[in-house]
Amino acid sequence: MLGQLIPCGGGDAIPLTGPKLLVGRRSTCDIKLDFQNVSSHHCEFELRDGYWHIRDLSSSNGIKVNGERCNTRCITPGDVVTIAKHAFTIQYTVTGDAPAPEEEDTFARSLMEKAGLEVERRHSKVPEATRASAPRAKQSRRGSTEDDFIMDWLIEE
Repeated sequence: MLGQLIPCGGGDAIPLTGPKLLVGRRSTCDIKLDFQNVSSHHCEFELRDGYWHIRDLSSSNGIKVNGERCNTRCITPGDVVTIAKHAFTIQYTVTGDAPAPEEEDTFARSLMEKAGLEVERRHSKVPEATRASAPRAKQSRRGSTEDDFIMDWLIEE
């Protein structure tokens, strides 16, 4: 056994039995996660130079390492890996030298998040009558995009 995934909500540990493991909902996967929000071929674990690496396989619901969405990442013992919405702590013994630092995944975070301006987009619990009287934000002719929202916000006095 080359390590294990411990479900954060409790349950049986999942052994990491080979150097390259396919994770998904299909019965042909090395690690089968039978949940609707897990893609048929969701992600892949690979042991390289003594460290486990995870790579998203263009899944619908993505992967996260320690709460940060990513496409590929080196994972160290104790990291929390989230596959769709299912969280696991990885446990293994490092057998190699420290990996080279990885470049930040350019598309993992939005520009707003990188700038520290992430806007919470949850539905407010303000009564309908109050919402109706509130001023509406400007909208561009192209439709509302994140960039239009930022520009409108910067232009408003």
